[in-house]
Amino acid sequence: MALDISCFFLVALFSASCEAIASSDLTCIEKETNKTYNCENLGLSEIPGTLPNSTECLEFSFNFLPTIQNTTFSRLVNLTFLDLTRCQIYWIHEDTFQSQRQLDTLVLTANPLIFMAETALNGPVALKHLFFTQTGMSSLDFIPVHNLKSLESLHLGSNHISSIKLPKNFPTEKLKVLDFQNNAIHYLSKEDMESLRHATNLSLNLKGNDITRIEPGAFKSTVFQSLDFGGTLDLLVIFRGLQNSTVQSLWLGTFEDIDDKEISSSVFEGLCEMSVESINLQKHHFLNISSNTFHCFTSLHELDLTATHLRQLPSGVVGLHNLKKLVLSANKFDNLCQINAASFPSLTHLYIKGNEKKLALGTGCLDNLENLRLLDLSHDDIETSDCCNVQLKNLSHLQSLNLSYNEPLGLKTEAFQECPQLELLDLAFTQLRVNAAQSPFQNLHLLKVLNLSHCLLDTSNQHLLDGLPALQHLNLQGNRFPNGNIPKTNPLQILESLEILMLSFCDLSSIDPQAFAQLKMMNHVDLSHNRLTSSSIEALSHLKGLYLNLASNSISIIPPDLLPILSQQKTINLRQNPLDCTCSNVYFLEWYKENMHRVKDIEATLCANPPLLRGVRLSDVTLSCSITAVGIFFLIVFLLLSTVALIFAVKYFLRWKYQHI
Repeated sequence: MALDISCFFLVALFSASCEAIASSDLTCIEKETNKTYNCENLGLSEIPGTLPNSTECLEFSFNFLPTIQNTTFSRLVNLTFLDLTRCQIYWIHEDTFQSQRQLDTLVLTANPLIFMAETALNGPVALKHLFFTQTGMSSLDFIPVHNLKSLESLHLGSNHISSIKLPKNFPTEKLKVLDFQNNAIHYLSKEDMESLRHATNLSLNLKGNDITRIEPGAFKSTVFQSLDFGGTLDLLVIFRGLQNSTVQSLWLGTFEDIDDKEISSSVFEGLCEMSVESINLQKHHFLNISSNTFHCFTSLHELDLTATHLRQLPSGVVGLHNLKKLVLSANKFDNLCQINAASFPSLTHLYIKGNEKKLALGTGCLDNLENLRLLDLSHDDIETSDCCNVQLKNLSHLQSLNLSYNEPLGLKTEAFQECPQLELLDLAFTQLRVNAAQSPFQNLHLLKVLNLSHCLLDTSNQHLLDGLPALQHLNLQGNRFPNGNIPKTNPLQILESLEILMLSFCDLSSIDPQAFAQLKMMNHVDLSHNRLTSSSIEALSHLKGLYLNLASNSISIIPPDLLPILSQQKTINLRQNPLDCTCSNVYFLEWYKENMHRVKDIEATLCANPPLLRGVRLSDVTLSCSITAVGIFFLIVFLLLSTVALIFAVKYFLRWKYQHI
C-alpha cells in the first residue's frame, strides 16, 4: 500500500504539461533579416503589410496580380530584385516602378501581358536584367525602351517573335545577353543585325528557331561572345551566313526530338571564312568522317562532338594544335585508342563520358597527351583487373581523373603512379578491388579531393588511405564499416589535413569517441542516413565551427552534457530523426529554440514522441516541465505525513530504549 501511494505521489509530483504552438497561416519566409523574402505560391493578391520597407529581394511568383499600378510596390523603395513569375499579370500601368530606383532585376516570366505602359519602367535607373520569357509577346515594340541604358540582359524566350530587330533607340551599349530562344525567327537580315551594332561581345541565343536563311553579309565584321543556333537543321546556312564574323563560342547542337540529317565534310567549309574558338555540334550525325572533315577547324580551342554517332576518329588529322578541350561523350567507341589522340597533341581537357559501348582502355592510347590536365572516363562500363598505370602512361601532368560509374577495377599498390600531380580523383559507384593490404593512392601527395562513394571498400584495411597528406575532401558515402562501428583505430586517422568528410549511407550505428581525434581541420561532416544515436556526437567534441549533418539517424534524446558540443558548431541538421519532445529531452528542446540560427531544415525537424506531438515542428513545441499545482499539493501532503511519521518513529524509538534500560 505504501509503495502504491509513493508511486502515485511521484507521478503527480513530476507531471508535466506540454503544448504545440503551431501556426497554419501562410506567411512570407524571411531568408535574410529585413532584406530577403519568399512569398511564392501563397495565393496573395497584394503585397503583405508585414513586409518591411527595407525589403531588397522579393520572390513573389505564383500569386495573383492581374493589374499592377504605381501604388502596388510604392512602399518597397529599396527593392533590387523582384520576381513576379506566373502572377497572372495582364496590365502594367504608368510609372508602376517609379519608386524602385535601385531595382536591378525584374522577372515577368509566364505572365499573359496585354498592356505595358511606355513609362512603366521609368523608375529603375539601374535596371540590368529584364525577363519577358513566355509572355505571349509577338513584337519587340511592346517593350518600353525608356530608361534601359543600364540593361545587360534581356530574356525573350518562348514567345511569338519573328524578328530580332530591336525598336529604334533601344539602348544596347551595355547589353551582354539577348535571349530569343524558342520563338518564330527563321530569317536574319542585315537590318536585324544593324540594330545590335553598338553591342560588344554579345551573347545571342537563337536556340530552337530553326534558321532557314541569313542574308549574305548580315554578320560581316560583327564580334560575338557566343552565338547559339541550337536546333537548326541546315548548318550550311549558318556557316555561310557567318562569313567574316568573329565568335568566341558557337553552339550548333541539335536535340533528341529533332529528326537530324547526316552532315558531310563540305558543310564545314564556311568555317575557313570566320574566326571561332569553340564549337558545339552535339547530336548531329556525321557522314563518312575523314581527316579532311577538320581542315577548317584549325583555329578551334574547344570542340564538342557529344552523341555524334562516332565509332572512330580518323588518323592523320593535322592542324589541330590549338585544340585544348575535346568532348567525345555518348559515342560508340570500342577502344580508347580509336580516338587517335595523337591528332590533338595540345589537349588539356578530354571528356569521353557515357560511351554507348563497353569501353576498353587499351594500352598507352593517350601517350601523346602529355599536356592533359583533366580526363573524364565516367559511365563507360570500363573494367580491368589492373588499373591504371599502363592505361594512363605519360599523363604526368594530369590533375583531375574521373572513373566513376564503371565496372569493377582492380587497384594495386600505387595504382596511379603515372599521375603524381592528381588533385581530384573520382571513383564513385565503381567497385574497387584493392589487391593488397596497402594503399593504392600512396603516391598521390597532391591529391585534395577523393570520391570513393559506393565503392564496396574494405574499410578494415588500416592502410587504405595512406600517402595522402594533402587530402581535404573525402567522400566515403555508401561504404560499410565492420559491425557498423568506426573504431578508435581506423584508416581515417592519418588524414590530418581533412576538411570535408562524407559518411552518409554507411549503415553506421556507433562512432568511437576517439575515432576522429587526429582530424582537427574538419569543417564539414556528413553523417546523415545512418543509425547513429546521440552518443556518437561525442566523437566531434574537439571540433568547432562544423557544418554537421546528422539527418535521418536514430537520435531521440540528446543529454545535457552533449549540448556544448552542438553549441560550438556552425550549422546542424537534425531532420528526420525520431526526436523526443517530452520532458526527458527538455534541455535539448530549450537549447534548440535558443540556437535555431544554427539549425538547417527547421521545417523537417519534427517530433516523433509523444504521439500527441508526432509530426509537429520542434520550433512550435513549448514544454512546461516545472512542478504543477497538483504536484505542489502532494508535496505538502507528503512533507506533513513525513513529519508525522518521523515524530511517531522518534517516540517509538525512545519508548523502546527506556523499556530496555
